[in-house]
Amino acid sequence: MYGRDPWGGPLEINAADSATDDERSRNLQELDRAALSRPLDETQQSWLLGPAEQKKKKKYVDLGCIIVSRKIFVWTVGTLLVSGFLAGFITLIVKTVPRHHHSKSPSDNYTLALHKALMFFNAQRSGKLPKHNNVSWRGNSCVNDGKSATGTIFKDLAGGYYDAGDAIKFHFPASFAMTMLSWSVIEYSAKYEAAGELNHVKDIIKWGTDYFLKTFNHTADTITTIAAQVGSGDTSGGNSSPNDHYCWMRPEDIDYPRPVTECHSCSDLAAEMAAALASASIVFKDNKAYSQKLVHGAKTLYKFAREERGRYSAGSSEAAIFYNSTSYWDEFIWGATWLYYATGNSSYLQLATTPGLAKHAGAFWGGPYYGVLSWDNKLTGCQVLLSRLRLFLSPGYPYEEILSTFHNQTSIIMCSYLPIFTSFNRTKGGLIQLNHGAPQPLQYVVNAAFLATLFSDYLDAADTPGWYCGPNFYSTEVLREFAKTQIDYILGKNPRKMSYVVGFGNHYPRHVHHRGASIPKNKIKYNCKGGWKWRDSSKPNPNTIDGAMVAGPDKRDGFHDVRTNYNYTEPTLAGNAGLVAALVALSGGKTIGIDKNTIFSAVPPMFPTPPPPPAPWKP
Repeated sequence: MYGRDPWGGPLEINAADSATDDERSRNLQELDRAALSRPLDETQQSWLLGPAEQKKKKKYVDLGCIIVSRKIFVWTVGTLLVSGFLAGFITLIVKTVPRHHHSKSPSDNYTLALHKALMFFNAQRSGKLPKHNNVSWRGNSCVNDGKSATGTIFKDLAGGYYDAGDAIKFHFPASFAMTMLSWSVIEYSAKYEAAGELNHVKDIIKWGTDYFLKTFNHTADTITTIAAQVGSGDTSGGNSSPNDHYCWMRPEDIDYPRPVTECHSCSDLAAEMAAALASASIVFKDNKAYSQKLVHGAKTLYKFAREERGRYSAGSSEAAIFYNSTSYWDEFIWGATWLYYATGNSSYLQLATTPGLAKHAGAFWGGPYYGVLSWDNKLTGCQVLLSRLRLFLSPGYPYEEILSTFHNQTSIIMCSYLPIFTSFNRTKGGLIQLNHGAPQPLQYVVNAAFLATLFSDYLDAADTPGWYCGPNFYSTEVLREFAKTQIDYILGKNPRKMSYVVGFGNHYPRHVHHRGASIPKNKIKYNCKGGWKWRDSSKPNPNTIDGAMVAGPDKRDGFHDVRTNYNYTEPTLAGNAGLVAALVALSGGKTIGIDKNTIFSAVPPMFPTPPPPPAPWKP
């Protein structure tokens, strides 16, 4: 038979092909063995096995504890090797190149003076002193204030600060001093931190606010009485009764009665104390419980100030002699402004921006002391504080009109500080006469230096290069230069080459009008008149009261370093607070600016109220 071979050619079936199945099976087995006995070429193997599997590289590397991608592993190892090479190369260069050692730049004079100025407050502490007070010649004093006084509801008035060279605690200027310190911390906490003094200044403020909380019922919502003063200093009419002015004694040795003066109608004092507590509450905002305690006390005091109208010095002969308050309208604005910043409650802002209050405070007319911030008049401080609100938050209607007015007034005040204008005279040595030649000028100068530097920093933070004085434009640097010249004068750049800050420089007052500094700590107790020999001595004080800024020179740059002349040589709390504020503002130059936001921590977002619609048109 013939068949068709599919590969071509005839296919014959022989007779042998018809063999039995067993034979065929045997033949196939023999063929299989024969096929296996000779090697197959690649084509034949591919017919039998199909395409050969290529051996793949592993995509991962097993490191034992982890398995990572081979690519990542290679890159990592490579990077480490290159980095190591570079590091070694750089190290080799550093070690072989000659070194030039640059000493750390010394602190500027303002920072050095700041360290000193803060120490003055340690020397003024009353009550049981903390272990870290660091004034070797001071000790516990007047720890029974209030307890031994008759006719007062306040039985624990230990603590606080002595006002000046005596041992009286005047709460009006002391409150202003604490407000100024708190304001400086709120604006310049980073500068205090850089100087290593932030904890110190906060400790100083807390010593004051802890004491203020004792001077009224701070847990109540409504009060009728606050303590205005501890101690007495009236020597008029030949009064020879032992008191804080008649006697010359170390505070630690005082054994005469110390009366407590209360007031029931003292708007200025209460509103100033409210400002002190409110501003401090922002300083201590991270201590929530204490901050809230201060805020509650501030609200209570401010409510009392508004309800019981009157000047604290009107009913007290001593306050009228030493720290007479001319008005309480400026304190109303001052306290309301600080309470607004502390609480965010718009009712306080509405009050602070009431045109009637500003009018009564004298904001709309000049006068010889317009633009002069002091323990008595805080209007200029209010104008600067509220200009800050406009610059950074711009609350708009209904506040814009009065805030714009305050901003313009602040600009005019800053112009008045410049030498080109004649609002204030200057001594030949360059000291501005903000109190028009009266004694004790430095306390006003330092406040102006602080405000000028601060306003300059406000403008810088608002990306505003300067401000206008009439048609002329002045850069912010002009304000800083004014502040520098004034503080430099105080630190020794004056005709007498004398530093008016004790302990700063080599030439400073040695006969400071200060009882504790002038009497040696020698385990001898000098009684009321026994200390007079130290008061009248021509020898330098045995104790250096570091950082005390004395009252200052006269209008001819003259200065008499005489202990008995307090108009030249007596330091005060309020004066030193302004000095500290000015020094920290100038310290470190412009490398660190103000803290724009902390003061607004409690202020809610500003969504200006739209103005009222216009009146309907009438034909």
